[in-house]
Amino acid sequence: MYKIVIEGGRPLVGEVTLSGAKNAALPILASTLLTNGVTVLTNVPDLSDVRTMGRLLQLMGAEVTGRGTIKVDSRGIHAFEAPYELVKTMRASVLVLGPMVARFGRARVSLPGGCAIGTRPIDLHLDGLKAMGAQVDLRQGYVEARCKRLHGADLVLRQPTVTGTENLMMAACLAKGRTTIENAAREPEVEELARVLNKMGAVVRGAGTSYIVIEGVDDLHPVEHAVIPDRIEGGTFMVAAVVTGGDILVTNALPEHCDAMIQKLRASGADIQAETGGLRVRGTGAIAPLDISTAPFPGFPTDMQAQFMVLATQAVGPSVITETIFENRFMHVSELCRMGADIEVRGKTAIVHGEPGGLQGATVMATDLRASASLILAGLVAKGTTEVLRVYHLDRGYEAIEKKLTPLGAAIWRVRADGP
Repeated sequence: MYKIVIEGGRPLVGEVTLSGAKNAALPILASTLLTNGVTVLTNVPDLSDVRTMGRLLQLMGAEVTGRGTIKVDSRGIHAFEAPYELVKTMRASVLVLGPMVARFGRARVSLPGGCAIGTRPIDLHLDGLKAMGAQVDLRQGYVEARCKRLHGADLVLRQPTVTGTENLMMAACLAKGRTTIENAAREPEVEELARVLNKMGAVVRGAGTSYIVIEGVDDLHPVEHAVIPDRIEGGTFMVAAVVTGGDILVTNALPEHCDAMIQKLRASGADIQAETGGLRVRGTGAIAPLDISTAPFPGFPTDMQAQFMVLATQAVGPSVITETIFENRFMHVSELCRMGADIEVRGKTAIVHGEPGGLQGATVMATDLRASASLILAGLVAKGTTEVLRVYHLDRGYEAIEKKLTPLGAAIWRVRADGP
């Protein structure tokens, strides 16, 4: 067990290179189940979630080798179950459901777990598979799905769901006929998965919009592909630059993926300029209050809400942050308040009374992936020493973040910890 120790109060200056996107890598790894051969993926982040997906594919009979560059040989698939022991640690494990039913005609997948940030049911995944001809049953905490061959269907999602869109899109690639997905998620990671599926020989049109059309084919082939940079990691480093009054070149950041975050940072007073190979982000002094409401892409990402709340603690005046995606994603508030933040939660809205320089180092506990990132940011700007416990949450989505922050001037270390 480890903890992160931070001595705060240092502006961050320099250049940082983004890792591949976790939320793109996981569905792409799942998509290898649709092929019969060796897929080679590069720029894959070395994260615990990625390793969990690799173990899951191995349990099914795939050969998975490498880190950073990962090879998946799907020719040996012989088991069709995603067990509770793995799925409970990572909700994205449910992404194997669609590919397995599509290619092998059956799947048994435990109901998912992951971060404790609220209820995230998979009924939209199951309703879509049923509409495509699958028999779906829930037995003893598992989804059991069977179908000789899926058929195309016109699917209308009750609400945009990223993993639901991805699962159904993968399933539709080997279905007989045409499938349409209306009210589909528009996130860049969905578009990236479609890009990979098309390289595999699928026919997917409209990904990145709310209406996706998939023409089913008989088989798909393995590919080589480099995963896109992680926009959430990029946003986290951008906030780090602004909240510490620093100057960071975020290499590989794609502005079109970060637009909502860039707009809010500029509104706070930050200077952000596109440069060759990335985005330069500078803190310019006083931070203006924020007014943020999370929304599906291209709106403000829920995965950046906690990090921007830390920025709001340093603003001159009150900020209002509304969480519309998950009902339990303010768990970091109590930990920030332990560090001296003044935050009121009223239902789905948090009012942050900013006080520049008001955070004090403390021992805090991460409750989920993005909350852990917010506590790292708070430690960077706080006076004194901060210790962040339960950093296994952090390792699910950030690749060796302390090794990326140290060259920027941060005083940050990972050390062994006793206790939780």
